[in-house]
Amino acid sequence: MMRRFLFFMTMFLFISCLNAQELKPIKLNAPDLNRGEKVMKAFADRKSTREFSDKKLSLQDLSDLLWAANGINRPKEGKKTAPSSRNKQDVKVYVCLSEGSYLYNPNSSTLDPISKGDVRPLKAPVCLILVSDTDQSWGSVDAGIVSQNISLLCSGIGLATVPRATMNEAELKNALKLTGTQTLILNHPVGYFK
Repeated sequence: MMRRFLFFMTMFLFISCLNAQELKPIKLNAPDLNRGEKVMKAFADRKSTREFSDKKLSLQDLSDLLWAANGINRPKEGKKTAPSSRNKQDVKVYVCLSEGSYLYNPNSSTLDPISKGDVRPLKAPVCLILVSDTDQSWGSVDAGIVSQNISLLCSGIGLATVPRATMNEAELKNALKLTGTQTLILNHPVGYFK
């Protein structure tokens, strides 16, 4: 029985390899930076920055940033700007400012206070902390999508950011009052260019 299975698997792999050899590389066109001009420009301008101006973000820039990260873009259905695996909507965005930490509430479009004190992993005016409420594999994928939303919005409106995994996890878990099922995934310091 096992020999028969191995024989069929070997034949399947051999035939698959033959079929793949018939395919030719496809040369793609250069991106059309005028198509969907604003989005393509955001992709073209996207870069990681680790130096920030001390100037605080305006309330409008902070509002736009959080909405783009993981806000509600279809109010009737409660759907968000960032898709999530199996529609778990498991990523929470915490906002660390110099005076304290908050949880972004996309339903009310508010920052709900969590704790006082400065726990920003990198001293930018704002640091967004992406936390998953689910297992690490799916949570990491979902946080990566939110991270990309942050990067593209920053690029599109002229803000500086960098996605980072380095952070003092014990300090942040305590300051953000995370439960045992919540996992710190990424942080995004955000500010104006220096």
